[in-house]
Amino acid sequence: MQLDLTRYRQPLSEFARTFQPEELDDDGDVYRVAAPSELAFQIHKDKDRFRLVGTVASELELPCSRCLDPFRLPVAGPFDVRYLPASEASASVEHEMAVEDLETSYYRNDEIDLNELLREQFYLALPMKPLCSEECLGLCGQCGTNLNTGTCDCAPIRDESPFTALKGLGRSREPS
Repeated sequence: MQLDLTRYRQPLSEFARTFQPEELDDDGDVYRVAAPSELAFQIHKDKDRFRLVGTVASELELPCSRCLDPFRLPVAGPFDVRYLPASEASASVEHEMAVEDLETSYYRNDEIDLNELLREQFYLALPMKPLCSEECLGLCGQCGTNLNTGTCDCAPIRDESPFTALKGLGRSREPS
């Protein structure tokens, strides 16, 4: 879905839309959009510069990092992104990035790709280690049984580091 910037001539405008999961691109993302996505924002226009300030809310389905079972993660959060024309992207000039550079994107042909805006917000909302629950037991390291749903007969794995044998080397030496 493209946001046609030529339709917004006033310094401040509103936009709101609900996207169905099948409308959003699925480019091999680590998540699947599992519920309608609510996107609402104000468009602040200053000549050819735009600032979108709003919120996104949806529900994503992704695999648990421990047990690999899919679970749903509610996503709801604010965003504030500036858009400049692609012609202002100075790829050839090297400079130190400022904080506002992290909140700046570029648009082409007087259009902003709302699918890309949503994907960015979804990725920013993902936890570093997605878990179906804090109590998730994960998978057995030997047979792969999901320990949340069953038990296995595997012998317990020794919780020993391969460097345990080296632990005593520094202490056993007598000063010379």
